[in-house]
Amino acid sequence: MTETTKEARIEKIPIARMVPFKSHPFKVQEGEELDRLKESIEKSGVLVPVLLRPAENGNYEVISGHRRMTACKALGIDTIPAIVKELSDEEAVIAMVDANLQREHILPSEKAFAYKMKMDAMKRQGQRTDLTSSQVATKKDAASDIGAVLGESRDSVFRYIRLTNLIPELLDLVDQGDIALNTAVALSYLKPYEQEWVHEAIEYEECTPSLSQACRLKKASQSRTLEREDVMLMMQEEKPNQRCMVKIPREELNRFFPSHYTEEQIKQAILRTLEFIRQQRSREDRDGR
Repeated sequence: MTETTKEARIEKIPIARMVPFKSHPFKVQEGEELDRLKESIEKSGVLVPVLLRPAENGNYEVISGHRRMTACKALGIDTIPAIVKELSDEEAVIAMVDANLQREHILPSEKAFAYKMKMDAMKRQGQRTDLTSSQVATKKDAASDIGAVLGESRDSVFRYIRLTNLIPELLDLVDQGDIALNTAVALSYLKPYEQEWVHEAIEYEECTPSLSQACRLKKASQSRTLEREDVMLMMQEEKPNQRCMVKIPREELNRFFPSHYTEEQIKQAILRTLEFIRQQRSREDRDGR
């Protein structure tokens, strides 16, 4: 049975006739989230229809619902309920981005390319994008509207869009949480081959640049003075977040110290004990010669 309205219709569509959205920025990954979706569909069916638009050769392009489609395929389900709607390219992009930004977990790279796609679509529709304007949010524009979906500022939208200028290797490190957002934004201003130097240094030194280092790299790149050797030397600098720190829960330390001891008293007592052990070992080494 098909329900038809002026704008859309709801019907059962074979999954075999569904094609993914072109340049879809959101990844469908195996894991706990997808497993929960499979369990839900297996128990209750597809509660929310996927959104499609007519495509070539009698097929349908998936606007939103890629995870539902993937889950149904894995469960051996042939058809799923869908809303079929005529949409322009710009309308399809905006609908696809807005629907997927409601997901529980979104990678920085997904958000970056989604924001960029929506910004470009809104630009083609004739809306203000102010991509070259100051990051100071002085007016309502497309960036403000995009950020409102997730409660983010206009400036934050521009920062995420900058990530689309990163080479894939560095962007993967952002997704993994190894490079912070602001550090990644600074690195995005480097030329692609300079970013390759940074990635080489990261692998060789087994560490990532700090925000301060990324800003220095950006400045050197813009002044055209950045060389591969400069990147390697900078990455060899010791960073505060890479200094060795040993943390012991207070409840474990309480077994050895009076409850009234402050953290500083405990620290000093531990250092005195370690110094005693060091001196004892030194004497033992001398006696053993």
